[in-house]
Formats: sequence, structure tokens, C-alpha cells
Amino acid sequence: MLGLMQKQPLLVSNLLSFAERHHGDSEIVSRRVEGDLHRCTYRDVARRARQLANALDAWGELPGARIGTLAWNGYRHLELYYAAGGSGRVVHTLNPRLHPEQIVWIVNHADDQALFFDLTFLPIVQAICKQCPGVRHWVALTDEEHLPRDTGIPGLLAYESVLAEHGDDYSWPEFDENTACGMCYTSGTTGHPKAVLYSNRSSVLHAYAASLPDVMALSARDVVLPVVPMFHVNAWGIPYSAPLVGAKLVFPGPGLDGKSLYELMESERVTFAAGVPTVWQMLLTHLQTHSLRFSTLQRTVIGGSACPPAMIDTFERDYGVRAMHAWGMTEMSPLGTLATLKSKHDGMDESLKRTLLAKQGRAIFGVDMKIVGDDGRALPHDGQTFGDLYVKGPWVVEGYYRQAGEGPLVNGWFPTGDVATIDEDGYLQITDRSKDVIKSGGEWISSIAIENLAMSHPGVAMAACIGMPHPKWDERPIVVVARRPGSTVSREELLQHYHGKAAKWQVPDDVIFVDAIPLGATGKMLKTRLREQLKDYRWPGA
Repeated sequence: MLGLMQKQPLLVSNLLSFAERHHGDSEIVSRRVEGDLHRCTYRDVARRARQLANALDAWGELPGARIGTLAWNGYRHLELYYAAGGSGRVVHTLNPRLHPEQIVWIVNHADDQALFFDLTFLPIVQAICKQCPGVRHWVALTDEEHLPRDTGIPGLLAYESVLAEHGDDYSWPEFDENTACGMCYTSGTTGHPKAVLYSNRSSVLHAYAASLPDVMALSARDVVLPVVPMFHVNAWGIPYSAPLVGAKLVFPGPGLDGKSLYELMESERVTFAAGVPTVWQMLLTHLQTHSLRFSTLQRTVIGGSACPPAMIDTFERDYGVRAMHAWGMTEMSPLGTLATLKSKHDGMDESLKRTLLAKQGRAIFGVDMKIVGDDGRALPHDGQTFGDLYVKGPWVVEGYYRQAGEGPLVNGWFPTGDVATIDEDGYLQITDRSKDVIKSGGEWISSIAIENLAMSHPGVAMAACIGMPHPKWDERPIVVVARRPGSTVSREELLQHYHGKAAKWQVPDDVIFVDAIPLGATGKMLKTRLREQLKDYRWPGA
């Protein structure tokens, strides 16, 4: 027997329509490439998204057409999300931090029909446009006054002029909720990146889940600053979650340095922010250097890579901000877990609470997970046994776009490539990426644990632990460290810092100091590049 409920598909256009109708005057503030601070509302964004949808229709962009973007977080980028996804097309967010050759490959692989870009990325577009013959429309996200001339980009248009040619009389179409609305490519640290296609259904469900009290806890009372880029897994779904609850949005544009972020947070009275550890490290350094405080920030979600426990402690202890550790993947839309406490933990010792909150957290409804051994059998959730992490759920990838051969699933589960433990209460702790775990004398050493301990030293800005071939122990860990400005921490001092905090056999055998840890396009440490740089490494005394 079927239920007698209305059959309304879950479409992203409904999110914007809801925000327009019930939160139409809620602000969207954007720091623009032009240098000013732009203010508009959900009502404005909805109207302009309809104008853009009319433009896409006039261009003859068929349902399913990929609409590429090379853009910062801002109101125009938000309009593109909904104009493309809401009209049955696919917004394809390109990562401008990739090498131009990689961007060319991705644009052609995705078969992008149009590409919208911020003027910051004009040199990239000039370098790639002749190598992307499938792109029929090149649009700069600006007005005629700021549109550059003689760029060599065929038929270059100004975004504001495109909108001005079309009215906002447009009805969002209704279609199968499994229709794709977004596309994002994986980091591609080995080989070509893979394309993940998000559906309307998966995006709406993910927006609901992300807003739950035990996740981002978003509401219409919040002022939300997504520092994580909209080209990095859809800014963790915030462009969908914020309209769902009617929260005020603050977009940082290209201003991602500590000073710019702090000033924006204070002037717009931000209550919630989300970003990767490297960005928050810059922000905390700015606060510490200038003896500043937050006046409105209440909580922040930290993800993208493992967050050092010392950073969580600093936010909480020094600034009264609840820092929540999150974990996910491009293939998971991306949220999978978030670290919050249960009521049973209220009376727990503070140090034990911090240990729990330093983990990646508990699964949110919609995500199931398990750990398996080498034989593929499920392992116990006892917080001690570690294995390969598998996940499944309605916003977890089933297959990759235009990838031949078998899909990635194993008996319906997606293998994440992470090694982890899960405890009795469901708290996940990533101990390593499977390719980064260090095997020493038959024992496994977590590179993340070694990095976290290094980062807890006040003289360390960033640390990366890698396993190096060893003549006796197969592999041994070394830690590569970038010092904080003014720090003189030595090799001996840092190795001593590990004593009493890690088992003797887990303590790294050496420390290598560098000016900076190489980072990838999404802010993650590039251990492959570190290994290449250290390929001629010799053990002390060897």
C-alpha cells in the first residue's frame, strides 16, 4: 500500500524559492573582485537566477548541459548554482588552483558548454580558451565597465549584460529529482581526477542533514561565512543549506587572509564559519599577533584535512568558539561525520571530552559506515581495531561520470581509501589515508597522530609525517616541519616533545625543517611531493 502524500520531487530550485518567499529580505553580503562589498537579498538572487535561466534557454543550452565556473564565493556564483541546477542543467565548479593543463582536461572531459569566471582568473581563461573548443560562451562575472578588452577570448560577455537582456518571468521546471544538478572533480593526486555528479535529490537531502543540531546547527538566526570555496565540494553544501533555513550569507570572495576574514567576521557579525585548517591557522595567527577577540563568532566547522587538536583547543580555550571537526569526501557531497558530544558525556572529564571532539565525529543520518579487514569482513566498533573505511548513503557516489569499467562500489559500499577506527558510540577516527599509513616492524603508525603531536608544539606552524624506507624496520616515520614566524624550535626539542605522549616506537626518527609544506588545490598537504623532494634522504648515521 502506497502513502497518500503529494508527489513533489526534491529539487534545488525549491530551496531558493523557499528562501525568496519566507526569507526574502535576508542579506547576502559579498566581497567582490572589484574591491567593494556588495549587498543583496535572497529575493534579489532568486530574481537574477531566473534571468540567467532565461539566458541559458536563449543560448539553447539543453537540459543536462554542463555550465562551468571559475569563481570565488559570491552572490553571482550563487546565482549560477541555482540558474543551472534549478533549470535542469549542471553547474560544474572548476578549481582555479589547478594547473591550466589540468583545467583544460577537466573542461573537455566534462564537455562544458559555457564557462563563467571571475576577473581574477582572466589569465587562466586566456591560457585555456583555445584548447576548449566545446565552450560556446565565455562570460566574465562583472559589468561592462569592468569588462577587459582585447583579451583574445572569443565572444567574451559581461555577466551583468547577459542578465540585463532577459526578464525574470521564469517558472522553475519540475523533473525527476535524480536529475544531476552539480558536478565536482576529485583532487586527482594520482592520475586524472574523477567527476562526481550530484543529483537534486542528494543535494537537498544533504542540505537537510547538514542543518541538523548535531551537525552545523544552522538556523535563520545565523550569519554564515563559508570560507571553504564554492569550487571545493560546493562549499560543503552551504549554498544549499543556508537558503533552506534562511540564514544570512557572507561571502569572502578572494579575501582569504587572516586580516580580511577577521574584519569581515566582525563587521557582518558572523556567528558560524566553515573552512580548512590552513585557513584557520592564518586567522588564529592574525588574532594572536594583534591581541584580537571575536565578538559574535560562536562555532566553526573544520574539515578538508585532519584538524590538529591544538587548534580545536585554541578556538575553545582562548576565544570561546566551538570548533567542530568534520569529515567527508567529494564523493560524499561531502559531509559524513561531525564531532559533537552526547548527553551522556556531560559529566565526563574535560580531557576526555577533548579526546572525543578531536575525532572526526559521529555519522549523520543518511550515512552508514563500517570498517573492514584485508579479507573484506566487518571489524568491531571498539575504538581500537582499525580497518579500511567504507560508507554508503543517498548522497554517496555510485559511479563516476564517463569512467569506463566497473564502478567504485564493493557490495554496495564505497571504499573511502581511509584507515579508521569506530568506537562503541559511533565516533570515527581517521588514523590515515591507506596510502599514507606507516608500516614499521609489523606495526602500523598513524601519520595523523604524529602530525597532531608536532602541531601541539607552540613553535610549529604545520607538520607532515611520512614513512621513509628503512633497512631494518621496513619504514620509519620522519616529520617535516614548517616553523612559526620567529620560532627557533630545534630537531632535538621537537623529538623530546613526543616523549610521554606517544609510544617510543611511534616517535619519529628525524625532523626535517622546511620553509613551507606543499599544499594541493584544496589545501591538503601534498605528501607525494614531499616524498619526491626527500627521495635522496639518508638516515642519520647511515
